[in-house]
Amino acid sequence: MKKVSVECRNIKLSYGKTEVLKDINLRIEPGEFFALLGPSGSGKSTLLRLIAGFNQADSGQLLVDGKDISTIAPHKRNIGMVFQSYALWPHMTVWDNVAFGLIERRTPRAEVNARVAAALELVGLPQYGKRRPNELSGGQQQRVALARTIVIEPQVLLLDEPLSNLDKNLRVQMRQELLSLQRRLGITTIFVTHDQEEAMTTADRMAVMDLGVIQQIGSPSTLFDFPCNRFVANFVGTMNVLEGDVKARNSNNIILSIDGVGDLSLPLHTDAPATSRISASFRPHTVQMEAVGGQGNARFIWLPGVVERSEFLGEFTRYEVRVGEQCITADQTHYAGLSIYRPGASVSIGLEAAQIRLLAGEGQSS
Repeated sequence: MKKVSVECRNIKLSYGKTEVLKDINLRIEPGEFFALLGPSGSGKSTLLRLIAGFNQADSGQLLVDGKDISTIAPHKRNIGMVFQSYALWPHMTVWDNVAFGLIERRTPRAEVNARVAAALELVGLPQYGKRRPNELSGGQQQRVALARTIVIEPQVLLLDEPLSNLDKNLRVQMRQELLSLQRRLGITTIFVTHDQEEAMTTADRMAVMDLGVIQQIGSPSTLFDFPCNRFVANFVGTMNVLEGDVKARNSNNIILSIDGVGDLSLPLHTDAPATSRISASFRPHTVQMEAVGGQGNARFIWLPGVVERSEFLGEFTRYEVRVGEQCITADQTHYAGLSIYRPGASVSIGLEAAQIRLLAGEGQSS
């Protein structure tokens, strides 16, 4: 099957006076597993349904394989969609559910039999054809929904939060199976989710959306390491933010007067915002902690702090540390026999300058 691209050009969509999609520009490469990530109301499901043909843009173009399909009816787009609820026919057997799309297309019976058998084999359910959906587990129902979609051999596969109805362990298993299946088929796939872990473990690239706007597009590691703004930084993982006023800057360094902490001198990168207030942002796992009086690594900026609380999470302990008037989250890897800092303990907090991302301060745009 030919791998195809999907491209949105200047797409806008409103419901009444409410703008739901605002000038969406996005290109998904042929054969790519692409995730749309964002909170409820961000517009990600609306965009997915627009690609499927269930929503119509007010303006802009939707191209598949370079051809504008904006005015083509949903059933003629050769796009398959797996819904959050799976939408299986309860009165039909698994076999009949999977065969439904082919029968609607008046596919010859021999071909229907061969393609349904192949699809059920592909999702690991060859022996379940005679069962009904209520006789299956949630994971099995999802596999049937996938089989029903891929059996029509769509050019594009759309997944609308297909894992949300599953328990945690099954979600992990099914997202691995989804990715494995997509790799085998090579279908261009767009996966909508509000769960950043799901997006980061499956997607080649992803777009983070908020209030109908694409905030940033990139690989999971790029969005995690180099978020373009505070929304992306906080939505893709956990982020510490120390906000302050710019006291001085030159071509190499910037001095921030951090509220309730004091002055921090940091290297100035070319993408640092030219705003008067800046957030020094860094991930909890990049923070070092030592008892007061320890020999701190010279490449870190060390600040005095007091432990307010700790959570033992198995692989690591998460600390909330008061530094001046600020609270910093620090994740420290746990080893057997390693003592845990108790609330009230005085510690030194180490920030590695290379791991600090400078973003526009709250209420300011870069």
